[in-house]
Amino acid sequence: MAAVAPKTPFRRRTQARYLNAYEKARIDSIECNNCHSGDCADELVLCDGCDLGFHLFCLRPILACVPYGSWFCPSCSSSKNPKPFPLIQTKIVDFFRIQRSTTGFDKAESRKRKKRHGGLVVAKKKRKLLPYSPSEDPGRRMEQMASLATALTTTGAIFRDNLTYCSGMAPRSANRAELEDGGMQVLSKEDAEALNLCKRMMERGECPPLLVVFDPREGFTVEADRSIKDLTIITEYVGDVDFLEKREHDDGDSMMTLLSAKNRSKSLVICPDKHSNIARFINGINNYTLDGKKKQNLKCVRYDVDGECRVLLVANRDISKGERLYYDYNGHEQEYPTHHFV
Repeated sequence: MAAVAPKTPFRRRTQARYLNAYEKARIDSIECNNCHSGDCADELVLCDGCDLGFHLFCLRPILACVPYGSWFCPSCSSSKNPKPFPLIQTKIVDFFRIQRSTTGFDKAESRKRKKRHGGLVVAKKKRKLLPYSPSEDPGRRMEQMASLATALTTTGAIFRDNLTYCSGMAPRSANRAELEDGGMQVLSKEDAEALNLCKRMMERGECPPLLVVFDPREGFTVEADRSIKDLTIITEYVGDVDFLEKREHDDGDSMMTLLSAKNRSKSLVICPDKHSNIARFINGINNYTLDGKKKQNLKCVRYDVDGECRVLLVANRDISKGERLYYDYNGHEQEYPTHHFV
């Protein structure tokens, strides 16, 4: 039987969680929307759009088995594609708050910067993290950013490329890497420079070479728009920071572990529902299955950055253009790795 799906369309489940008694009871009470029976639970599948249940044999056409991954019922899968964000430079600049004085949509200026920072790329042999390489064509970068803006506006989220600390939620002072149970690996000076370079590129409109695409069955998902090298920083996982104990019964499908403290009351999660970047639309994958291991091309890893916890999505192998991005879904078993990634 499929796991309980979120009620809001177009959202991706990116953190696997243990089911508590409340969630188990909720699953046990699900009935088929067609025959209104809860029998044959192992043949019930939940729609990732409307959260309704359906027997495989009650669907038309009948499904032979429970689909692997996301599934949308006929009503949700027949919905229209989201309205594309305008491919207009001024609107994209305003949406992402790009620095107007140093916009990355200037092709000549982009080439100069790329040459200036090229020295970081040669660090691959030393097993250091690499900053992403933006697409050279400024028009293509506009299309990439417009695809992300489409996903964010459709889901009602505001773009942010850093962790957000809101009133009534966890304060920034609670984000202390020293509280991590078992310790957390410290991001090296060289890797921190690569991360900061990624942040600066995004601020001037030189986005990672990624496209957010809409699949009628899977919702929004992300694919590489050019080849990406192993150990490249794809993006930081961002959103509103809150205490885990306040979110244990939250139906958000994209919460991410930020701090797994020995004192559970101090554990933190990232909630990207209201403020987020492209990380929210990257798929988690069950890497314990043969298909999952083959698809996984990213690693989700947490680092101590200047004393604070941060979550990065990093390529764990070379990625070809057109590949959809997947990272390890089974984070609940180790709260996502905090050491020995590189």
